[in-house]
Amino acid sequence: MKNKFYFFIAISIFYINIYSQNINPFQSGEWLKYKITYSGIFKAGEATVKLTDGILNNKMVFHAKINARSTGAVNLFFKVKDRYESFFTPKDIIPLKFIRDIDEGGYTKNLNILFDDTKSTATVIDFKKNKRFNFSTNKNIQDMVSVFYYLRSFFKMEDLNENNEISVNMFFDSENYVLKVKYLKSEFINTTFGKVYCYKIQPYVQSGRVFKKDESLTMWITADKNRIPIKMKADLLVGSIKIDLESFSSLTHPFEVQFD
Repeated sequence: MKNKFYFFIAISIFYINIYSQNINPFQSGEWLKYKITYSGIFKAGEATVKLTDGILNNKMVFHAKINARSTGAVNLFFKVKDRYESFFTPKDIIPLKFIRDIDEGGYTKNLNILFDDTKSTATVIDFKKNKRFNFSTNKNIQDMVSVFYYLRSFFKMEDLNENNEISVNMFFDSENYVLKVKYLKSEFINTTFGKVYCYKIQPYVQSGRVFKKDESLTMWITADKNRIPIKMKADLLVGSIKIDLESFSSLTHPFEVQFD
C-alpha cells in the first residue's frame, strides 16, 4: 500500500493590518485564477478574483473584483467581457456597494448598487438607461460577490450533515431573493495541484434562461482554512461548463494537498 502524506503548500503572505489577524479565511492580496471549459472539450474563458483593501465613504473596506472573459474560438460567436465588484465590511461582510458591468454576446448591463444596511435599502443606478431606482431589501443582505466571502466566513460545513441546507438573503439587479445552498458531502477530488479534500455543495440556481434545472450547479470548496472554491460544474440549456482553479497567491492559510 502506498504511503500517504499531506504536503502543505505554504504560500501565504501575512499582512499586518486591521484585517489580517487570521479571523477571516481570506486577506487583502488574495488572488485566484480560474479556467473555464465548455462541454469538456475546449477552453472557453478565464476568470480572476482579486481581494484588496479599500476606502469607501471614509470606511475601511474589502474590495473584491471579478473579471471574466471568453477566449479563443468562443470570441468568434459569443464574446464575453464581465466585471463584478463589491465593497464590503471586513468583519461582518456587509456589502456597501456593488458594480456589475457586463457584455455577453452583445447583451450589456452597467449597474451600481448602493446598500444601506441600517435602513435596509438599495439604490440601483442604471448607467445604460440613465436612471436611478430605490428598493427595500431584506435584512442581512448579500450581493453576488460578497456572498462568496460571506459563505467562506460563516458557512460552517464541517458542522452540517449531508443534504442539510442553509439560506442567505440576496439582492440582485432589482430583486430580493433567498439563495439556498445544500451541503452534499465531503470528498477528495483530483486537481491540478494534487488530491484536495473538499466540501461538495449545491447552490440552487434559477432554471430557464441559462441553467437546465435548479440543481444544475455543483461546487467543491477546499476543506482547509481557506475555504476557496476549487472546482465548479454546471449543466446549461445547451452543453455544460466546468470551472477549475488554475493558480492562486496570497492565501491566508496553507493550501493542503495530498500526494499518493
